[in-house]
Amino acid sequence: MTIPGPEPRADDGVGAITAAGGLHTYQLRLHAEYGPVVRFQLPGAGTAVSVADPVLLEATAHINKRPERLFEFLAPLCEAGNLQVIPADEHTPLRRLLLSVLAGRPSHERHFARFTELTTELADDWAARSARTDGDPVELQKDLTALTLRMISEYALGGDSEATDPDRVVAAFEEVLTEYLGRLYEVPVPGTQDERARRAGEALAYLRATVDRVVAAHRSGGRTDKSDLIGALVEAGESPARIRDTVMVTMLAAHHTTGVAVSWTLHLLARHPEAAARVADELDGVLGDRAAPEYADLRRLTYLEMALKESMRLYPPGPYGARETTETLVLGDHEIPAGTTIFYPFWAVHMNPEYWPEPEKFEPERFSPEEIAKRPKLAYIPFGLGPRSCEGAVLAMVEAELILAVLLKRFRIRPAPGHETVTPIERFVLWAADDIHMLVSPRPRTEPCPRLPHPAAPDG
Repeated sequence: MTIPGPEPRADDGVGAITAAGGLHTYQLRLHAEYGPVVRFQLPGAGTAVSVADPVLLEATAHINKRPERLFEFLAPLCEAGNLQVIPADEHTPLRRLLLSVLAGRPSHERHFARFTELTTELADDWAARSARTDGDPVELQKDLTALTLRMISEYALGGDSEATDPDRVVAAFEEVLTEYLGRLYEVPVPGTQDERARRAGEALAYLRATVDRVVAAHRSGGRTDKSDLIGALVEAGESPARIRDTVMVTMLAAHHTTGVAVSWTLHLLARHPEAAARVADELDGVLGDRAAPEYADLRRLTYLEMALKESMRLYPPGPYGARETTETLVLGDHEIPAGTTIFYPFWAVHMNPEYWPEPEKFEPERFSPEEIAKRPKLAYIPFGLGPRSCEGAVLAMVEAELILAVLLKRFRIRPAPGHETVTPIERFVLWAADDIHMLVSPRPRTEPCPRLPHPAAPDG
């Protein structure tokens, strides 16, 4: 059966995507018009097949190849081969190693205190700004992506203050990111092309040299702690270039995604006071008069986790993914030849009304164990699926829940007047076009209250 879709265009589909407001919104329109499997022009990949049905997605979950052309923009960041598209025989053992660190409790516990300090510093800054200004709003995405970049920088580099300068690392990485994402999305960046390339090149060289210093410290000190990313890579015998690449790509993948996930969650809670009140009650019940959770407390913040997951359903940090078939694939009534780009429209999957009634509504209760059991596994895929899904998913949830707990325990957050409309755009992640402006004020102090009997959420 022929796969439905729009007629081909001479511009490789660019005009249709632009007219729709971006690839993320274009996917919603395509699937609303043509159904769960759509053929469309994907700039840079020719014709792609987009799949928005979670049951059909299961037939693609084994694919371990990404389309190389779609990830060429990241190649300059890597010395030992683009980590986004390295062959399966190289990727599989590296993924196993990364999961042993990024998804492991020892790694989370090792860094949790520092993550808490960094979050508390941001909360202190918000409190000071609130005290000295008359209702000036904070810019959530700006502040929270800066926080999560600092978190992942210290995490990826081991928090070794003798070998790294955290402020300079953050500034250098932002320089690199601004240049390469600016090229991809044609965003205006100050300076001539040569000046921008020189700055980005110097920043990239500095970051690689910083990683080398951390590696040298590991080797000279005989450190073998595998809860440390670089330590695990050194112990595994990875080459210096591959270690540098892995740190760079970990920083790239982790900081914007977590920052925007927290931003969208605060945005939605601010617009749904009843849900926000339930989160606040849960925090009071679990934390008492403590300002921040311990690592073990996160498992008890079940409604907070449900709210975070629901926000990532409505605003998935990474709005789509892609794979390339290595053999003929059958999707329902359709036969997909080898070499086809399979497109994963995460946002369209999450808005599929067959599995998400009234999908545009914010309802954290969708993520109670009873509701989860009613849906196919791949109805919710904010971190992707299969052997190329995000290795840092568990770490991202730990970071996001910690940040939300600290900020919502301390502040009442309300939409800033004049900024009620927030428009999502795609900039490698699902970004808000003009940031998300919020008013923050101290929450009234209350006596510790009993923990509410919220349903337990499954392990994340």
